[in-house]
Amino acid sequence: MSKILADKLADLVPFRAYEYKAFCEIDRKHFVPEGFKYKAYEITAIPLDEDSTISSPLTVAKMTHYLDLENVDSVLEVGCGSGYQAAILSKIVRRVFTIDRICELVEKAKERFKKLNIYNVNAKCDDGRLGWKTYAPYDRILFSACIQEVPKELLNQLNDNGFILAPIKKNNYQVISKIYKNGRVEEIESCEFVPIKKGIEK
Repeated sequence: MSKILADKLADLVPFRAYEYKAFCEIDRKHFVPEGFKYKAYEITAIPLDEDSTISSPLTVAKMTHYLDLENVDSVLEVGCGSGYQAAILSKIVRRVFTIDRICELVEKAKERFKKLNIYNVNAKCDDGRLGWKTYAPYDRILFSACIQEVPKELLNQLNDNGFILAPIKKNNYQVISKIYKNGRVEEIESCEFVPIKKGIEK
């Protein structure tokens, strides 16, 4: 069934071969709450526990594509949620690190990773704006929530040749942007993400 979703997405996103393969290998139904399994292969966001949502697979596909992951070793994701994006990344890069401020979401994501025999994803509950210094530097840093500006701490955890991919709030709209360590910003397309929040929720 995951191939059906991958084929739908391939009509909308110019997938590289390894991106398409990753979406075929990870079945979204494992990341969707029980009452919404019937929507697992639809291109729509789905409510998740703790007032969160599992992003539309189109959003996940676009962000994965924009990360340009060929020959990339490590990715830090800020905003683990259900773990679906991290699972997709796990099929493309060697090491994935993912953070969420809601501890219950992190524990459930860890259970999903274990059930699916995904062992190259490390997840923890923390304020994602601080990053994960222990395993830095990262080739890519992905924000799954909107920010107004990139925290300096995150730029410090980025490889010199890497970039941060994030929805950036500009006036009354948001733009998916690549932010490089030297300060260069490349705007890609308009978007709508939930805003990032401070602190940790046990």
